Amino acid sequence: MTDSARLMDSYTEMTEMLLPNDTNNLGRALGGAVLHWMDICAAIASMRFAGNQCVTASMDHVDFISPIEMGEVAVVEAYVFDTGRTSIEVKVDVRAEDPREGTKRKTTSSFFTFVALDEDGKPTDVPDLRCDSEAEEGLRTAAFDAKAAQRGDA
Repeated sequence: MTDSARLMDSYTEMTEMLLPNDTNNLGRALGGAVLHWMDICAAIASMRFAGNQCVTASMDHVDFISPIEMGEVAVVEAYVFDTGRTSIEVKVDVRAEDPREGTKRKTTSSFFTFVALDEDGKPTDVPDLRCDSEAEEGLRTAAFDAKAAQRGDA
């Protein structure tokens, strides 16, 4: 394990085209499918950051604020914004894009906590988070602000 890792080392973006198998009877994304994509994206961000296997420990409150329609592209973005000794906090945002019209809209976001594991499956130390640029610090601040607003602290 290294002593520190950059926020951007964890940045992960996934895209999924919404197809019939992941839709409800209204032609919109199933909530469970979206949560699945969010968990995968957050896990990749965690593993990139920690350099170890990581497992989901918790996921915060999720509100689906806009549907993803069949044929649209779901863009899932995740990055590490805080760490503990063995835990990693990840912000995940999802937006829908209509590739034909070029429109984009936010659909949901949440915060995930992961625990890094060693080769024996035991919790292991994670690197300290480093923000080497104003952009990285801005992402970290935005995540803390959004989490505080979600809790009602803001």
